[in-house]
Amino acid sequence: MTEPFDVVDIIIDKRDGHRLTPSQIDWVIEAYTNSRIAEEQMSALLMAIFLRGLERDELNRWTGAMIASGERLNYAGIAKVMVDKHSTGGVGDKITLPLTPLIASFGLGVPQLSGRGLGHTGGTLDKLESIPGWRAALTNTEMMRQLETVGAVICQAGSGLAPADRKLYALRDVTGTVASIPLIASSIMSKKIAEGTAGLVLDVKSGSGAFMTELDRARELAQTMVEIGADHGVHTTALITDMSTPLGLTIGNALEVRESVEVLAGGGPADVVELTVQLAREMLDSAARIVEREGIPAAGIRPASAEAMQQAGRLREADPREALQNGQAMDSWRAMIAAQGGDPEAELAWARHTEVISSPESGYLTGLDALKVGVAAWRLGAGRARREDAVQAGAGIVLHAKPGDFLTGGQPLMTLHSDTPTCFERAHQALVGAWSFASQPFPPTPVVRARITM
Repeated sequence: MTEPFDVVDIIIDKRDGHRLTPSQIDWVIEAYTNSRIAEEQMSALLMAIFLRGLERDELNRWTGAMIASGERLNYAGIAKVMVDKHSTGGVGDKITLPLTPLIASFGLGVPQLSGRGLGHTGGTLDKLESIPGWRAALTNTEMMRQLETVGAVICQAGSGLAPADRKLYALRDVTGTVASIPLIASSIMSKKIAEGTAGLVLDVKSGSGAFMTELDRARELAQTMVEIGADHGVHTTALITDMSTPLGLTIGNALEVRESVEVLAGGGPADVVELTVQLAREMLDSAARIVEREGIPAAGIRPASAEAMQQAGRLREADPREALQNGQAMDSWRAMIAAQGGDPEAELAWARHTEVISSPESGYLTGLDALKVGVAAWRLGAGRARREDAVQAGAGIVLHAKPGDFLTGGQPLMTLHSDTPTCFERAHQALVGAWSFASQPFPPTPVVRARITM
């Protein structure tokens, strides 16, 4: 077979700062996905992109080629607007768990295709797998049926979605090109657009426990992804949220499920509730815009019709905070868990061993480093170093205070949980310098730091 391009020429073009043509991009993604480009050649191209970047039109074509490498889900026969949320990951970030059933409780569809944790960042599937009987692997038919009946599904992505991304992601990890914003944005958005939803809300974390530690970099990533979404016809907004301190009071799989159920029952930590509600409002607004613009064909609702305007109005008037208080969201949670074989009433695992860390002094807690706490939870067994590693369902950390709280010396600061007591020493090592105190109170960092939209 004679190839239409020489990959070395494409590498040289990008190395020297030239734009890649649409046909070059289409070919290089297709050829690499099908193993006709050597790993070392694609490594060189990724480094050239890392150093030279991609212009907006190049990035959109690159993302589109990654989408085209596999299937794109279609919900045409389901009489619901499909909206989705993606988080760039953090410590204690369990928002997907309460948010997905909350949005479904308003009659929308949420096909949340999630992953497992690696390193200090927890995985949604790991958390849910701490529920007895719950299963992550669904066929497309099972997923579609659950969206029709329940409206909410959280499951692992099938191998057919953006297979180019799987190969490129693994290669970026071993070639020092992970931190490229164009490559990060295309990786995330290719999978999310391939999911086929009409609306997408992004939760881009910033702070010590986030992939993007600096606010300016988080803003750049959010803006890039919002532009990609818009250019591919997906209504996309982004919230930049704080990850300088862990989210909520729990870090670890079963621990975070318990906290999520507290939120669905109308309680839970204020920061988890606030972020859940703010993301819900963004998703409801996105759905309202989609109904106005596109209608709901499977339900016989035409764009810009009186019925579409009424439906959009109801979505904008919906109160997600009230839905958490009145049991509406909890009903969706129970139905979602049961539909995937889980027992929503089952007792969740507790770790066999615990150890309390006490406050070393009296004063206002001014800092609780998310990265250090996340690494400690990982070392306790809540996370994995390699994808094939097992995790402990009950391992993790329970916080007894957050920045802004006053503690007296000797008062519990956090409790470590693990099935493996020999892990406590390494967790302590990770926590060196994780907290700071002051004699005066200080204003806490807001959960949501910025909103990005087109």
